[in-house]
Amino acid sequence: MKKRASKQEIRDSLKQDIERYLSDGGEVHEFERGESGLVDGRYNEQAMSFEKRQERTPVSDVLRAIDERRDARRKPQKKITEKRSSGPKKKVIYDDFGEPLRVVWED
Repeated sequence: MKKRASKQEIRDSLKQDIERYLSDGGEVHEFERGESGLVDGRYNEQAMSFEKRQERTPVSDVLRAIDERRDARRKPQKKITEKRSSGPKKKVIYDDFGEPLRVVWED
């Protein structure tokens, strides 16, 4: 696993790169604060336009349909059960310790 460079190592590397660029004849131009955002001495008005808004798509009908489906799932549905014939039922008799002793049929 490679060791990640520390912040100090990154700073040193950047400083060396800058010194190498300047020693090879590179030049750094300095600008006043905010000057780089100006076009012909003025701010670029096209980039700062807040008046042009995109129309929103109405979704109230879609949300209502989703809510109705969700509510339909939450409501308990009536289960149709068939009545079984009331025949004899099996009943297990247990002893005092919870062990089954015998099975009897009751009406």
